[in-house]
Amino acid sequence: MDLKYTEEQDTLRRMVRDFAQKEVAPIAAEIDEKGKVPFGNIKKMGQLGLLGLTVSEEYDGGGADAISYVIAIEELARVCASTAIFVAVQNSLVCAGIEKFGTEEQKEEYLRPLARGEKIGAFALTEPGAGCDVSLLQTTAVRDGDVYVINGSKRFITNGAFADIIILLAQTDKSQCHRGISAFIVEKGFEGLAVGRAENKMGIRGTNTSELIFDDLRVPAANRLSEEGQGFKIAMTVLDGGRIGVAAQAVGIAQGSYESALKYSKERIQFGKPICEFQAIHWMLADMATRIEAARLLTYNAALKKESGERFSKEAAMAKLFASETAVWVTNRAVQIHGGNGYMKEYSVERNYRDAKITEIYEGTSEVQRMVIARSILK
Repeated sequence: MDLKYTEEQDTLRRMVRDFAQKEVAPIAAEIDEKGKVPFGNIKKMGQLGLLGLTVSEEYDGGGADAISYVIAIEELARVCASTAIFVAVQNSLVCAGIEKFGTEEQKEEYLRPLARGEKIGAFALTEPGAGCDVSLLQTTAVRDGDVYVINGSKRFITNGAFADIIILLAQTDKSQCHRGISAFIVEKGFEGLAVGRAENKMGIRGTNTSELIFDDLRVPAANRLSEEGQGFKIAMTVLDGGRIGVAAQAVGIAQGSYESALKYSKERIQFGKPICEFQAIHWMLADMATRIEAARLLTYNAALKKESGERFSKEAAMAKLFASETAVWVTNRAVQIHGGNGYMKEYSVERNYRDAKITEIYEGTSEVQRMVIARSILK
């Protein structure tokens, strides 16, 4: 495995890090404290090409490879996990779904503005009674001539309150369970679409996570993504790619926390010397650095497998599982190294500690990742 950055990848890394340090880091604490979506920075990321980073150039995207995508997510998450998730959702869940499964007309109408950052996307799968078990979806889509009439609700939808374009999963044939699920492209202005409550979250508070409600939502049949019954396949395909993004986010959170702890340990004086000189801190820092590097390598491995065109479900699950649990472990140790200060909102490790936990939950819990891995190695 050759992990040396190409010139293009290194240029991207430096560009994203510069943007993150100058534009994201200064407001990270504020958007967390106020639960404020950084629309100004979202617009800037669109102008930088980050919101369509992995979309092919043919549709106005950046045409970047999977490693470049991982680099961008990690650099953003290093200073703000909330900001990183905008890029991840837009690229891996929304744009990737339309580019892979959409018609040429759908790509022209929806993918181009998404890739240019002119439109914001959301992916609506989870429901109050259907999380990991997608077969339990209750939202229905009934064909009525040239439209589908959709009824039901979705929960925990990132960007739900303001997304311009939503990929929505619904049952078109409930008798077929997961084989009866279909996917649809929904526009914000469609009649019958309403935004419910916004969630008050523990972490990634600089994002919007909302309920969506569908009351006789009428969606043109032309907006169905692929054929009827292909929704489960679409969801699983984009979630595999999404898990690489979550792994990269987790690596970034862990890296930022480690750097903060390392710096603090050199500055904090106790018993007449910097605490970094005590063996207990030595070992914590050594374990943190080692686990982060292992998580990064697993994430790069999954990205390389994806880039090769091979099946990468197992590798994505391994990367997400290990990286997310590493992020939680590392942020815990970072708080510990900071001592009482680490418990205070003045220090970024407190926010990172809260942000890290979601990486073990969304786009498939750690338990689900273990199921995916076990099925792969036991078949």
